[in-house]
Amino acid sequence: MTDAVVGVVPAGVGAIVVGNLPLASGQWFVPHSHPQHQLAWARRGVLGVAVGDAYWVLPRTRALWLPAGVVHRTGATRDAVLCSLYFEPDRCDLDWTEPTPVAVDGLLAHLITHLGRENLPDAARLRAEALVPDLLHPLPATPIDVPDPSDDRVRAVADALLADPSDSRGLDAHARTVGVSRRTLSRLFVHDTGMNFDRWRTHARLRAALPLLAEGHPVSRVAHTVGYATPSAFLAAFRRVVGTSPGRYLHGDASFEAPATGAADG
Repeated sequence: MTDAVVGVVPAGVGAIVVGNLPLASGQWFVPHSHPQHQLAWARRGVLGVAVGDAYWVLPRTRALWLPAGVVHRTGATRDAVLCSLYFEPDRCDLDWTEPTPVAVDGLLAHLITHLGRENLPDAARLRAEALVPDLLHPLPATPIDVPDPSDDRVRAVADALLADPSDSRGLDAHARTVGVSRRTLSRLFVHDTGMNFDRWRTHARLRAALPLLAEGHPVSRVAHTVGYATPSAFLAAFRRVVGTSPGRYLHGDASFEAPATGAADG
């Protein structure tokens, strides 16, 4: 894993600095951290943010709060613009200690744009900054974990599934490919990732589906692309793992249920 690098953010007049950075399709930053709290938002396109094995997809309707010092990777599957708000910890009233998704409505989006103006008078900037914390409403969304295996045999299977989420081969076929028995591969998957094969594949499929859904592709097409025979099977798997529907997950609906534990491929 690439060593974390501490992001350098220029000092601002107030407690919040706004930065915009275009991301090309497939571009990802190496794992890094910031001495400031960060609110990552997609001004255009769809972002992905990974913290360890946890992964969030950010359309324009949501952002992710990253506490100072949290090592993360940020990238995009299509061209996008990353807009980040950096909060000086000693001047920020928010005390969230974990990565937290928040809803982004029109008012917050306009306020971020307002704070990004270079010619904004100091007094106006301070007044605008005071409004931001009141507009950050946490969303009860569960990230989709896809643990990265270290065993070469498990990694070979995982890489094949990540490259083609629609791969319908079962555990027996993958075991033959990497030269081990079905029982051995099953045991290695649990030992290496903390999940059985079916559950890991489900999480990988759902993670691959989220950017496509956020870009507006129909559920029927996305379901087929990531290996589900029907949209209903895909939606059932999504709800079991995440606790809500894809639409509610992406657009910030408060309706949320506890995800089922040990969900298998649907």
